[in-house]
Amino acid sequence: MTTTSNHYVTVLWEARAKAGKEAAMKEFMTAAVTASRHDTGNIDYDAHQVEGEPGTFVIFERWESREALDGHLHAPRMQELVPQLLELMDGTIEDGIRFLQPFRPAQ
Repeated sequence: MTTTSNHYVTVLWEARAKAGKEAAMKEFMTAAVTASRHDTGNIDYDAHQVEGEPGTFVIFERWESREALDGHLHAPRMQELVPQLLELMDGTIEDGIRFLQPFRPAQ
């Protein structure tokens, strides 16, 4: 994972709810997003449901630095939420993480 030239870190996280847990996972994620937006160094933190794929969710995150992202991931609140989230989702949290590297075409 690298930071951009302005040191931002951009993360795209995708997760799929276990069968029958779609509504519960959406409710859980809705409640968790607001607190994450207030974490130190957060720029963007938006949750989405994939159109046409009930139970598939994506979170788009931007952080001022890797240190800010690490602070979010290791916050006591997150340590409490992760086990609850794992009960609702298929796979692991790490399975859905993608770090994005922006680029701009020459003009």
